[in-house]
Amino acid sequence: MSSVATQGEVAEIPVAPSFGEATRLWAKIGLLSFGGPAGQIALMHKELVEERRWIGEERFLHALNYCMLLPGPEAQQLAIYIGWLLHRTAGGLVAGILFVLPGAIVMLALSSFYMLYHDAPVVEALFFGIKAAVLAIVVEAVIRIGKRALKNRAMVAIAVAAFLAIYVAKLPFPLIVLSAGLLGWIGSRFAPAVFSGSANGRGNAAADSRAVVDLMFERGELGHTMPRRWHAPRMMAIWLPVWLGPVALIALLAGPASVWAQIGGFFSLMAVVTFGGAYAALSYVAQAAVTSFGWLSPGEMVDGLGLAETTPGPLILVLQFVGFAAAYRHGGAISPLLAGSLGSLLTLWVTFVPCFFWIFLGAPYIEQLRQNKTLSAALGAITAAIVGVIMNLALWFALHVVFGRIESVGWGVEVPVLSSLDWRAALLSAAAMFAVFRLKFGMLPTLAGSALAGFVLQAL
Repeated sequence: MSSVATQGEVAEIPVAPSFGEATRLWAKIGLLSFGGPAGQIALMHKELVEERRWIGEERFLHALNYCMLLPGPEAQQLAIYIGWLLHRTAGGLVAGILFVLPGAIVMLALSSFYMLYHDAPVVEALFFGIKAAVLAIVVEAVIRIGKRALKNRAMVAIAVAAFLAIYVAKLPFPLIVLSAGLLGWIGSRFAPAVFSGSANGRGNAAADSRAVVDLMFERGELGHTMPRRWHAPRMMAIWLPVWLGPVALIALLAGPASVWAQIGGFFSLMAVVTFGGAYAALSYVAQAAVTSFGWLSPGEMVDGLGLAETTPGPLILVLQFVGFAAAYRHGGAISPLLAGSLGSLLTLWVTFVPCFFWIFLGAPYIEQLRQNKTLSAALGAITAAIVGVIMNLALWFALHVVFGRIESVGWGVEVPVLSSLDWRAALLSAAAMFAVFRLKFGMLPTLAGSALAGFVLQAL
């Protein structure tokens, strides 16, 4: 819908939403946000930028790039950011909670079902097919995010370097992200034509000037977006105890060696160091949960991602499945289902509470830096590096879905044992790729079709 009047027409000015109207929309997005981060961001763009014009294109992309910089799920953080812009702290809380709540309820039910019945032949056959679809979906995510982030050869080079850094050199995520941001910052000074346009995209200035948030800025109604004195210390004094207080209490009551302390401590650490959104976080979580803690197997980790792909809300709800599995199997004298549910809730708390902290702490400062080209270039370079991190995740899934055995050949590089190739898994993966890329099937039809095909192949 154009915001510029032509001859004989009257320019339509978007109206600021009431808190109730915004709440209803966030509930709708929370229920319909399938498809992983890319699909969720596309849904928010359609609802908020294109149809309702509550926020302009340029500010939407600026907020998105800031959220891509943060650890944790960028789609939920973007919802919190926009909710905060429109209706202050209450708006951010409602947007963030409703974005997660429907999927969390579904994921809790699916995790319980999986733990009770995943050894049943029928369920095992269905998940055999789902793994192939998950691989196709992750590869599609690499391509979709890559098209948005890799605008020139410099961005492609950053993505390749990030992939090699994590896959070959085993460098930590924070170092990769900080290095990419530093490169973008330096590059914007010496080669601005290459780096400055990599983060922002090209929004429609006229449309931006008529968006609700921009009009509210013009009228001086968004004073809460201005950083005030003591803002940062006040946010830390509120949110750090809310986030870490339950973790410390559980460690004190259950002991530092308990699974509850492990879940709280591990996922709190993950909330700080896993940059790049859900797909980037999964690389870190899969390695630790499978190898370090032994909470579940590589195949179960892929199954968990398959479950998360079938639910609305952030893809990082797969961590809820990991927390459920850990407590279900190591909860001690507590009923396994009750222990799993408590582990699931603890994982949700320490995963998503930090998202509110990052946004409420940093958003006012980011709004003031919206026109800073150097910051935009740094954010764009980080987004390019994230593509390389997700490529690593796609390779990890491919190795564990299609091959039965993986071995290290030095420098920590893992390669498949060719004799362990599972032709049925390879065939299903190829079919899922064909369905996604050639036939343009959506996520849910691909998952359903792959599950049915897996059942047939296992039966044969």
